Amino acid sequence: MRIPSPLKEEAPVPQVSRRSFLQAGGGTALASVLPGRHFVLAQQPVPPSVPAGNPVRFASIGLGIQGSSLLRAAMSMPQAQCVAVADLYDGRHTLAREIAGAGTRTTRSYHELLDDRTIECVIVAVPDHAHRQVTVDALAAGKDVYCEKPMSHSIADGQAMVQAVTDSRHFVQVGSQRVSSALFLKAQSLFREGAVGDLLQVELQLGRNSPGGAWQYPIPPDLSAQTLDWAAWQGAVPKRPFDPVAFSRWRCFRAYGTGMAGDLMVHLLSGMQCITGINAAPDQAHSIGGIRRWKDGRDMPDVQTTTFSYGEVPVSIRLSQGTETPEVTRILGSKGVLEVSGSAVSLSPQSGVDTSPDYGLNGWPAAMHAEYERQWHAEHDPELTAHVANETTVWHGQSWDDLHPHLQNFFSSVRTRTPPVEDVVFGHHAATACHMANASYFEGKVVRSNSKGGERA
Repeated sequence: MRIPSPLKEEAPVPQVSRRSFLQAGGGTALASVLPGRHFVLAQQPVPPSVPAGNPVRFASIGLGIQGSSLLRAAMSMPQAQCVAVADLYDGRHTLAREIAGAGTRTTRSYHELLDDRTIECVIVAVPDHAHRQVTVDALAAGKDVYCEKPMSHSIADGQAMVQAVTDSRHFVQVGSQRVSSALFLKAQSLFREGAVGDLLQVELQLGRNSPGGAWQYPIPPDLSAQTLDWAAWQGAVPKRPFDPVAFSRWRCFRAYGTGMAGDLMVHLLSGMQCITGINAAPDQAHSIGGIRRWKDGRDMPDVQTTTFSYGEVPVSIRLSQGTETPEVTRILGSKGVLEVSGSAVSLSPQSGVDTSPDYGLNGWPAAMHAEYERQWHAEHDPELTAHVANETTVWHGQSWDDLHPHLQNFFSSVRTRTPPVEDVVFGHHAATACHMANASYFEGKVVRSNSKGGERA
């Protein structure tokens, strides 16, 4: 995986005391209120531009919530040109023309787009259960692919997608934009410099508390068996009668989606992989949770806590759709804590040494205690005086999740044939962890993988 170069820092921002911040009020992440040194991150460098007059010709497959966001972002980029859009729901054909222009070609069949040799690449933003088929077909048709996260619906699907890339001259970039975020790239740079010392533990969390956050999306009033190719949408999963709830809220159902793991956890894991350089499936996963709040017919949990082991590094993740909490990535090491939360990165160094005689002396007789303290201060005070006290440093950024640079990197890779920033192997490893987490939840046991990246043991 190619990683963009570290960012330069701009001038420090004015110091803000904890008391003055709290008096002013605020709900930003903890990193934003820590006393210490504060800096503003420079803008994310834009990948090498596509030559003028030679935009990348792309098509979008799937124009739902994320697919429409991706198309809007791509339409703002002069290096990209939308040729056509495919979606099985006719209402999204109207949306496509609203976003990309009245003359935009639309179709229900994505195969029509793959047959068009003038289309160089595709953006795939279909439900999880269709990722493998559309991506493999696109690669076989000679297209590069931007595939939304999670890359796959199962470990077997991910393996097939990796093989399809290996067998082609084309590539997949996975759409988890943490790897293109200025904040995560700054955290990555700090980690590579040894800022936290030996990696000991990772803590990740994200919580929502709203119907929309729990995927209870509104159902289009014109949705019907006439306006949607329901049979094609179901694909290879067991067939059921036309169900507008399943179509609109597919993340709630195991047959089509991957639940909170594939929607939320995969972002956290991708960010962790980006920072630490861990590019592997976990050795094991253990999940607990349940459907505690949104008892609306779904079969995916709305509360899920998972512990992974990546070699000797434990990674714990807490997800909830019943309690809103900040999105936090916390890297814990022998020299301190590196945290990404809100719109800031914070580094809190730790010396790992005693700064005063150990409190274990309280169990010693007074004379022995006093003599030990005297000797301790004589030996340690010069060193402690010579070192400035540990101070938290905070870097503030404009964006947590940079979609535009991620798409720009994709289009640049299409034109220049340089590796994408988030390739199929990286995406497979992140998705594999999510599948292992879900398998552990449903099977009620620890799930393990072998050494080759995710096959269940």
